[in-house]
Amino acid sequence: MESVSRRTALKLMGLGAALLAAGSRGFAQQAPTADQLVKGKNPKLLVLSQRPIVLETPYDLLVSQPERTPKEILYIRNNVDLPGYNTVEGASLDGWKVEVGGLVDKPFTFEAKELLELPQHEVTMVLQCSGNGRSLFQPRTSGNPWKRGGVGNVTFRGVRLKDLLEAKGVKLGEKALYITAHASRQGNAPEFVRSVPIHALGHALLALSMNGEPLPAVHGGPIRLVFPGYFGVNNVKWVQKIEFTEAENTTAEQMPRYRVPAIPNANIPFLPQEPGKTYPYSFTNSRPNWLVAINSFIFAPLEGQTVEGPYVRVEGVAFNDGIVPLVSVEVSANGGRTWQQARLERQEKSFGWVRWQATLYLRPGEHEVMARAWDAVGRSQPLDGNIAWNERGYEYNGVMRVKFTVA
Repeated sequence: MESVSRRTALKLMGLGAALLAAGSRGFAQQAPTADQLVKGKNPKLLVLSQRPIVLETPYDLLVSQPERTPKEILYIRNNVDLPGYNTVEGASLDGWKVEVGGLVDKPFTFEAKELLELPQHEVTMVLQCSGNGRSLFQPRTSGNPWKRGGVGNVTFRGVRLKDLLEAKGVKLGEKALYITAHASRQGNAPEFVRSVPIHALGHALLALSMNGEPLPAVHGGPIRLVFPGYFGVNNVKWVQKIEFTEAENTTAEQMPRYRVPAIPNANIPFLPQEPGKTYPYSFTNSRPNWLVAINSFIFAPLEGQTVEGPYVRVEGVAFNDGIVPLVSVEVSANGGRTWQQARLERQEKSFGWVRWQATLYLRPGEHEVMARAWDAVGRSQPLDGNIAWNERGYEYNGVMRVKFTVA
């Protein structure tokens, strides 16, 4: 074999580098934006996954709509994608059927259009991925690297599941302890099943619309089974089967995914783990991501901003699972040594977030403000969110900190 001269070798290396650089540029140019993946979405949404589609709302977009999150900027966390449903436009009710069975005295199937003839109810609620805030855990956990944009405040409208059961004259069996919902598998979509406790029936809604418009196809239209106060994963999109069961389902989305370590029947929300370690999940040593954890976000000032002083308005939103009211939000500008009460927009049970604001006297210079919420049963947020570290990065609700400059 003939040897390659040094000059030839250098030329080949240069050519290879050029091809690699061109390939990298081509790949970057080909990466689709959010609006290319989902028709009608804001192109500024962050693409965390192309398949299944996962889009995060940039924080500046989230805070720009503090009352209600529009469909164009609402995050997406799909576990499955239905062909033809990647749009914010509504999906047709025509031909959509849902089967209801399990531990009921009279199983039945209904057509989606039947729901239009029943009383309609609205609920404004926080819709949040249980992995929201995952990237704040250290060391890094598995899963999509959510910051704080996997959340929104939306209004669903539809028919209460309990009203549908009553209209059909259906009664539940004594051992019906869980509601188990199945998503459609049309287009050979993978199986997706979630179970929630029967307690959720009280507010369960067969949602047909969101924010006053037909329920966007990508957000579960034509029908999404919504459980206010529960993390987003439990609000099953494209619902096609509802069962009342004695136990949680055993699919991968119920076990081992979407769970945190826990001590059964103990008055502690999670079992602290050594960061970086794995955990042998089972139904007896963990709990599902069901109820939304109490949390608060600072909407202003934003990280890195410069604001006029010395009186600085700090504002944001707070929320919990809606079972009891929020009673206070506190802010601190000295690392948590002292706290000042913020003014809550309202103090009542709410599935949606509640706005709050406080005015601080701050001298010119750099500052860090913290915020934490409290509810009527004494639940609050840990100063160190990493205390809840778990290998899949679920349910982060540590106190939020924002650094900014006062002019």
